[in-house]
Amino acid sequence: MAWLKTIAEDEASGRLRKLYDAATVRAGRVFGILRAMSLSPRILDASMTLYGAAVLGPSSVSRREREILAVVVSRTNHCHY
Repeated sequence: MAWLKTIAEDEASGRLRKLYDAATVRAGRVFGILRAMSLSPRILDASMTLYGAAVLGPSSVSRREREILAVVVSRTNHCHY
């Protein structure tokens, strides 16, 4: 199993602190997938922007349907987050 160096919530500062705070407001906690990108807040920010556009942006597919698709894809890929 590979291990990644990450920045813990209590060690975060600056841009990363803001991203972690937003994650906590949005989801109630900072999930591991976000901590995995913690060494590069710029990439984490871009990833969250892409996610927001994919899930919340204009589409003929409802948000509920997009969320269901995300769950199915994660389950198919054996992702447990």
